[in-house]
Amino acid sequence: MFHPGTQTLIDSWTARRVEAGAPSRRDIDPADFAKLLPQVFILGREGPGIYPFRLAGGFLSAIHGSGLNGKNGLRLWSVGDRPKVQAALESIRRVAEPVVITTELVAEGMHPASMEVLLAPLAGPDGEVDRYIGLYQPTAPLQRLNDEIVEPMLLHSIHWADPAVANAPALRLATLDGRRIA
Repeated sequence: MFHPGTQTLIDSWTARRVEAGAPSRRDIDPADFAKLLPQVFILGREGPGIYPFRLAGGFLSAIHGSGLNGKNGLRLWSVGDRPKVQAALESIRRVAEPVVITTELVAEGMHPASMEVLLAPLAGPDGEVDRYIGLYQPTAPLQRLNDEIVEPMLLHSIHWADPAVANAPALRLATLDGRRIA
């Protein structure tokens, strides 16, 4: 069960999806989640490991400082967590399902704060995923930052938004006569 704000954006994304694929960027209607817009962001995809911010709401700028546009979204995570976040972004690109990352925000002079970060794929004009819509949703009250910048975020867990995807059997490597075949 996710925070109601996170679930609102998941529901909007799901209502706009095309069959088993990701919804088109142009089909996303910000009016569906207007109250959440300060917490919403859009990441682009310029290749594996390169996910620049295309749009960042005011809440993100308050947490990470201004000027997020063009900055690689992976840089907001701890160095050890970046490969996990990248793997999540590439997985949702292939599976066309959102994930929710539980994370912790830490800044000097601030008590750690829990948050959900939603990542959901969006298809471009050619039908391929080339953007991600996301949401920062605090799950506990945030202490005033007093101009302190939160960076990096610490990943706790990654969950598929759809439990059916989470319960799907994992792919395994298979061998035949000592050779990998799948």
